[in-house]
Amino acid sequence: MFEFTLAELAHITGGDLHSTHPESTVNGFFVDSRSPIPGGVFVAIKGERVDGHEFLSDVHSNGAGLAIVERSFTGAIPEGLPYLTVFDSIAGLGQIAHWARTTKLSAKVIAVTGSSGKTTTKDFIAGILVQLGSTVWAEGSFNTEVGLPLTILRADESTQYLVVEMGMRGLGHIESLTRMAVPDIGVVTNVGSAHIELLGNQENIALAKGELIRSLGPAAWAILNEDDPFVRLMRPSTTANVASFGESPLADYRAVNVQLNSDACSSFTLEFQGQAHRVEMHIPGEHQVSNALAAIAAVNCAGVSMTEACQLIGNIEHISKWRMEVTTTDSGVTVINDSYNANPESMRAALKTLVSMSKGRRSIAVLGPMLELGDRTVEEHDSLGRLAVRLDVSLLVCVGDPMKITHLGASQEGSWGDEAHWVPNIDSAISFLSETIKKDDVILVKASRSVGLDRVAEALISGDLSNVSEGHTEGVI
Repeated sequence: MFEFTLAELAHITGGDLHSTHPESTVNGFFVDSRSPIPGGVFVAIKGERVDGHEFLSDVHSNGAGLAIVERSFTGAIPEGLPYLTVFDSIAGLGQIAHWARTTKLSAKVIAVTGSSGKTTTKDFIAGILVQLGSTVWAEGSFNTEVGLPLTILRADESTQYLVVEMGMRGLGHIESLTRMAVPDIGVVTNVGSAHIELLGNQENIALAKGELIRSLGPAAWAILNEDDPFVRLMRPSTTANVASFGESPLADYRAVNVQLNSDACSSFTLEFQGQAHRVEMHIPGEHQVSNALAAIAAVNCAGVSMTEACQLIGNIEHISKWRMEVTTTDSGVTVINDSYNANPESMRAALKTLVSMSKGRRSIAVLGPMLELGDRTVEEHDSLGRLAVRLDVSLLVCVGDPMKITHLGASQEGSWGDEAHWVPNIDSAISFLSETIKKDDVILVKASRSVGLDRVAEALISGDLSNVSEGHTEGVI
């Protein structure tokens, strides 16, 4: 982590420092008072539900070296806690991260965005690079105006590679993140339906995701998905060098001869500049081919040889929490915990992976709602139920009121018997599964993150399906 003097931080942010020792040093930044960094900087952020300013006494007791607070805060500052007042604490955090990126950091910076697959692609890139040198990458999906600067500030002068993820809540958001991080390489995985409620249509989503590519400098590399028409059209909008990936014959990094093994993990031949390289994946799902291509293209543009990149990605066996996590329980049940998030594209990919992994065993899909779909909510949830029937999923468990649409779609597609089941909430799902699952079943658990369907996965993995708390309301949808 970078080290700063208190005076430096005041100069960077233009804030007012209240300390008797301005040359004192601090390193490490945190925003959660429950995870303090002794000698670090606590950035007090006023959120919708929690105000970090209320926890200044806690972080002082735990040894924080400085608190960054907003000028509008009128409460008491604990005696002995140095503090820096700024107009906006999130903006101040971003200023510090940008200063560190442009002044202290010599690492190659790789940024990833997209409607789906961006966290896995980020994990693949980091998973390759960490085998080669000092690498810092975003934890989980730290991809906001808070998570991104915290990731940058975890690096230091010895960091060789920094891999960041960029999410968005509207037009202009990714542009501001790109200005902060100044990537050497920018990757766009795809443009899908996620956030369509916010932006209205895929054209606007593409416009927002394309901010990364449009903001790259002429010495940078833009890595674009040749198989996605919205991403492909971003090429003329950038002054950066462009490399494409996909299964299209036009792709610079092209996958051919894609195969799935008994664990639904992909292998393929990667064709690049007239040479063929074999890639063997250990993360399930045919959709991981695209993510792997993007990752290999990115690290190759960062200076890693194709031979090394294709070999090292095959060593990756784990990615971020609750993303295609496969666990086989003591009772022989295989659980695919993909409960971190969901959109139509990732739901389709996960269902196909479930069926591929089953191979004669019973396949069970436990699905919750997909959020932020706006006017497409009914259509997409209906299509999800119909797809489950077409793929011949053995049992579809639809959790929550919005999933009545999915249950109806499955019924109208031909699932008139016991193949589709609706339950009102998470506890009901756990109760139903406790009476239903059998040895050797393969169970997919997936929904948008805020639904809380990870509770179902955890109950399945622990085998504690009988411990359903009466009156429990968390995660009820």
